Amino acid sequence: MIEFSKDEKEALVEKIRTYLIDELGQEIGHFDAEFLLDFFGEEIGKYFYNRGLYDAQAILEGRMDAITEAIAELEKPIN
Repeated sequence: MIEFSKDEKEALVEKIRTYLIDELGQEIGHFDAEFLLDFFGEEIGKYFYNRGLYDAQAILEGRMDAITEAIAELEKPIN
């Protein structure tokens, strides 16, 4: 499960409450919003986490390719 600091969790709970009120006209309490956040963290968070890892890996692979090319450009010809 993704762990958030107390301040991060409070901010996320408020975002959930605001979203539900603004978009769905549903008002929920702090406890229910926190429960929903925990559900998303446990059940859905791993998909976002893994996507972030895949994206980071793709960026690193691109940079490694650029470094490999830069090193190849620095090579001196050998006769």
